[in-house]
Amino acid sequence: VCSALKHADIVVNAAALKQVPTCEYFPEQAILTNCIGAANITRAIEENSYPVETVIGIFDWEREIRQAVSLDLEMDFDIRAAARSASIADTLDYKAVSKRLIQFIEQSQFQLVETLAERCTAIVLDEFPVSRLRLRLSKPGAVRGSSAVGVIIERGRGDLA
Repeated sequence: VCSALKHADIVVNAAALKQVPTCEYFPEQAILTNCIGAANITRAIEENSYPVETVIGIFDWEREIRQAVSLDLEMDFDIRAAARSASIADTLDYKAVSKRLIQFIEQSQFQLVETLAERCTAIVLDEFPVSRLRLRLSKPGAVRGSSAVGVIIERGRGDLA
């Protein structure tokens, strides 16, 4: 799974055994597909996280170099129109969200990951048809002994100041 996702921009996990009789007849397969499979996809996405380079940090030396940050988003939006039409034009353009945030992050120069996270959240909520999102922004190698430090925030359209 990890190698299959290595260069993916978007991952949609649509595998599931949904019919109750099928799940009752094949309980082990239902658990493997519906639970273990989803966990494997999530793990692969996290392991293949591609960092974005930016100027971030409070120390003078951090203001002179570019460092990696990693961004993960969970976005809520109404998918009913896309489900009815089966048209890509009726759904959220994940690639456009990704490109917009990468462009912003690469050009930004913040001291705190908290500030960068809030600004990224505002961009998504202001520019895309997303009603609510959960954003995780981390800075790998920021603290000795940890793989990364960062913040997780959840915001909706009404939460923006």
